[in-house]
Amino acid sequence: MKQKLGQNFLIDKRVAEREIKYAGITKNDVVLEIGPGKGILTKLLADKAKKVIAIEIDRNLITLLKKSIPDNVELIYGDCLKIDFDAIPKFNKIVSNLPYQISSPITFKFLKYDFELAVLIYQKEFADRMVARPDSKDYSRLSVGIFYKTNCELLENIPKTSFRPQPKVDSCIIRLTPRNIPPFEVLNEKYFQNLTKILFNNRRKKIKNIIENNYDISLKNIPYIEKRVENLTPEQIGELSNILFKTIHF
Repeated sequence: MKQKLGQNFLIDKRVAEREIKYAGITKNDVVLEIGPGKGILTKLLADKAKKVIAIEIDRNLITLLKKSIPDNVELIYGDCLKIDFDAIPKFNKIVSNLPYQISSPITFKFLKYDFELAVLIYQKEFADRMVARPDSKDYSRLSVGIFYKTNCELLENIPKTSFRPQPKVDSCIIRLTPRNIPPFEVLNEKYFQNLTKILFNNRRKKIKNIIENNYDISLKNIPYIEKRVENLTPEQIGELSNILFKTIHF
């Protein structure tokens, strides 16, 4: 096992079975799996799904998997953060025990693509950030992005004893269901995402200080300038984004 790749292999088959149940996998589904590892989830997915697309960065594990996986599994060797998901077979669901060290970048990448739902295992502390609300220590750019794009459910906690090598903390199963309609309107989604990143790089600062340091504009008519970033709701960040976007671009 290559610990540098952030791999903690799931060894509890019952957990994998519950993941599949949470995802409602049927023979109509094409499932993307990131980091199949030794294949405990992969083989169960293959039994239920039409096809499984499994992306693995460890060449030794690819060799191991090829000896035992069913014919309806397509193995792709490479870095999931660099692979264009539009260039691989189209999938409608994502089910994975994610390598923990890429949790943030791969989650933001998922949000850029169309899928029906994702059932994913994360470290507990990361999962807490995904569902965090304003005024909590876990509230972050991730929390806002997840709330805007998906309905996020924390389904169950998974003990660290379910993995080898055993990680230092427990994990969680999360289900993400993309929203058909966003919970609030933003004029420019890329601008909203960039602003959210700027804000949470300064989460304890007041909005007026962040604007003065990053924009050459008047604070007149800018809302929430006396609030701190960690206290703003996602909706308020969206409102702030729209006002700044109109002020700067129109």
